[in-house]
Amino acid sequence: MSNIDTILGEGLAALAATADPVELENVKARYLGKSGALTELLKQLGALPPEEKRTQGAVINQAKQAFEAALNARRDAIASAQLEQQLAAEALDVSLPGRGHGTGGLHPVNLVKERIVALFQSIGFDVAEGPEIESDWYNFEALNIPKDHPARAMQDTFYVEGGEAGQPPVLRTHTSPIQIRYMQDHKPPIKIVAPGRVYRVDSDATHSPMFHQMEGLWIAEGVSFADLKATVTDWLRNFFERDDLQVRFRPSFFPFTEPSAEVDVLGERGWLEVGGCGMVHPNVLRNVGIDPETYSGFAFGFGLDRFAMLYYGVNDLRLFFENDLTFLRQFR
Repeated sequence: MSNIDTILGEGLAALAATADPVELENVKARYLGKSGALTELLKQLGALPPEEKRTQGAVINQAKQAFEAALNARRDAIASAQLEQQLAAEALDVSLPGRGHGTGGLHPVNLVKERIVALFQSIGFDVAEGPEIESDWYNFEALNIPKDHPARAMQDTFYVEGGEAGQPPVLRTHTSPIQIRYMQDHKPPIKIVAPGRVYRVDSDATHSPMFHQMEGLWIAEGVSFADLKATVTDWLRNFFERDDLQVRFRPSFFPFTEPSAEVDVLGERGWLEVGGCGMVHPNVLRNVGIDPETYSGFAFGFGLDRFAMLYYGVNDLRLFFENDLTFLRQFR
């Protein structure tokens, strides 16, 4: 028992000598563990007479408390030193300029849409919008496409639960329903373009199940196919900034126009189809309460995504919808 001061002194020296948290716990175990030096002294008290046991016990407890106090102080000192070291390593130089926030930009398809809308607004067209979930009547029947019409097979449609029996709502397959709604609410003359998202079951390098269309409509007295050709040809030449751009109209079929035509432009690799057009079918005018004997008009439509591909030289439509910022930053 006479070596208590020696053991305590060695323990305190060992605590003072370590700067590592793991080693500090090892020192603690050597003195306060189950077989530690101070713990062994307490075990020896059982063999002493009662009076001596009390005296020696008090001395050992004082030594133990002194060791624990030094242990806690050393643990706090090591933690403080580590924190200071970390703060020094991670110090922020407040004199440095701040990191600037990145600036966003419009999606390339929206850039093309705004460009085309501006071109049509410059010649008196208004912009019309409509819902993306449509009834069968607006999406098909009002456009002269009854249930048994073969043209329905040309469009793989997404149907939505709900609606009337036998007429489930659909995700619109074109923006033509906007034209129907607009003609119901406005009297001729009507000049609108109708941009928006549309949906069809299709997906590959040149098709997406969600894509963007722009359709146009001009209804007035005396509107002819010559007006259609002049309007479409003029805006295509303005869009591509080529006064010598060759535009071709090929006879085609659309249930909502008669006569109908596909529109092609001549590029470096030959003729390229860019859209469809035609004179509004008399049945469509009757469906919205417009007298086809008094009024006539034309409609046209094209894919905004396709025009974005042509304008920016992109060869895979899927790049527009992958959210790759490296790709999208090119159009800022």
